[in-house]
Amino acid sequence: MLKKLKLPKFKNEDAERSFWSKLDLSEYFEPSDFVPVSFPNLKPTSRPISLRIPEYLIDRVKEKANAINIPYQSLMKLYIEKGVFAD
Repeated sequence: MLKKLKLPKFKNEDAERSFWSKLDLSEYFEPSDFVPVSFPNLKPTSRPISLRIPEYLIDRVKEKANAINIPYQSLMKLYIEKGVFAD
Protein backbone atom coordinates (compact mmCIF):
# COMPACT_ATOMS: atom_id res chain seq x y z
CA MET A 1 0.00 0.00 0.00
CA LEU A 2 1.40 3.36 -0.98
CA LYS A 3 -0.57 5.71 1.25
CA LYS A 4 -3.74 5.55 3.33
CA LEU A 5 -6.96 6.54 1.60
CA LYS A 6 -9.12 8.84 3.73
CA LEU A 7 -12.77 8.98 2.76
CA PRO A 8 -14.69 12.18 3.48
CA LYS A 9 -18.29 12.30 4.68
CA PHE A 10 -20.43 12.80 1.60
CA LYS A 11 -23.40 15.17 1.63
CA ASN A 12 -25.17 13.27 -1.14
CA GLU A 13 -24.64 10.78 -3.95
CA ASP A 14 -23.57 13.50 -6.38
CA ALA A 15 -20.74 14.54 -4.07
CA GLU A 16 -19.66 10.92 -3.68
CA ARG A 17 -19.84 10.31 -7.42
CA SER A 18 -17.72 13.41 -8.05
CA PHE A 19 -15.13 12.27 -5.47
CA TRP A 20 -14.74 8.80 -7.00
CA SER A 21 -14.60 10.11 -10.59
CA LYS A 22 -11.60 12.34 -9.78
CA LEU A 23 -9.69 9.80 -7.65
CA ASP A 24 -6.71 7.89 -9.00
CA LEU A 25 -6.50 4.67 -6.98
CA SER A 26 -3.01 3.92 -8.32
CA GLU A 27 -1.74 6.55 -5.86
CA TYR A 28 -3.02 4.44 -2.97
CA PHE A 29 -2.69 0.82 -4.03
CA GLU A 30 -0.14 -1.38 -5.74
CA PRO A 31 -1.10 -4.47 -7.76
CA SER A 32 0.26 -6.69 -4.98
CA ASP A 33 -2.33 -5.20 -2.57
CA PHE A 34 -5.23 -6.84 -4.41
CA VAL A 35 -6.50 -10.32 -3.64
CA PRO A 36 -8.80 -12.48 -5.77
CA VAL A 37 -12.42 -12.55 -4.66
CA SER A 38 -15.37 -14.70 -5.55
CA PHE A 39 -19.03 -13.72 -5.73
CA PRO A 40 -20.78 -17.10 -5.62
CA ASN A 41 -24.30 -15.68 -5.31
CA LEU A 42 -24.16 -13.63 -8.50
CA LYS A 43 -26.13 -15.09 -11.36
CA PRO A 44 -24.42 -15.18 -14.74
CA THR A 45 -25.73 -12.73 -17.28
CA SER A 46 -28.16 -14.29 -19.69
CA ARG A 47 -29.90 -13.14 -22.82
CA PRO A 48 -32.93 -14.38 -24.69
CA ILE A 49 -32.49 -16.31 -27.91
CA SER A 50 -34.86 -17.64 -30.52
CA LEU A 51 -34.54 -21.36 -31.22
CA ARG A 52 -36.77 -23.56 -33.34
CA ILE A 53 -37.43 -26.88 -31.60
CA PRO A 54 -39.94 -29.50 -32.73
CA GLU A 55 -43.11 -29.39 -30.68
CA TYR A 56 -42.89 -33.05 -29.66
CA LEU A 57 -39.44 -32.38 -28.16
CA ILE A 58 -40.70 -29.41 -26.16
CA ASP A 59 -43.58 -31.55 -24.91
CA ARG A 60 -41.16 -34.27 -23.75
CA VAL A 61 -38.98 -31.73 -21.96
CA LYS A 62 -42.05 -30.25 -20.27
CA GLU A 63 -43.13 -33.72 -19.12
CA LYS A 64 -39.68 -34.46 -17.67
CA ALA A 65 -39.48 -31.03 -16.02
CA ASN A 66 -42.91 -31.54 -14.49
CA ALA A 67 -41.85 -34.95 -13.17
CA ILE A 68 -38.83 -33.48 -11.37
CA ASN A 69 -40.66 -30.26 -10.44
CA ILE A 70 -38.51 -27.63 -12.16
CA PRO A 71 -39.35 -25.13 -14.92
CA TYR A 72 -38.93 -26.65 -18.36
CA GLN A 73 -36.68 -23.82 -19.59
CA SER A 74 -34.33 -24.44 -16.67
CA LEU A 75 -34.22 -28.11 -17.60
CA MET A 76 -33.44 -27.20 -21.22
CA LYS A 77 -30.57 -25.00 -20.02
CA LEU A 78 -29.23 -27.89 -17.94
CA TYR A 79 -29.38 -30.23 -20.94
CA ILE A 80 -27.57 -27.71 -23.15
CA GLU A 81 -24.92 -27.10 -20.49
CA LYS A 82 -24.43 -30.84 -20.04
CA GLY A 83 -23.96 -31.27 -23.80
CA VAL A 84 -21.57 -28.35 -24.15
CA PHE A 85 -19.32 -29.36 -21.26
CA ALA A 86 -19.41 -33.12 -21.89
CA ASP A 87 -15.99 -34.66 -22.34
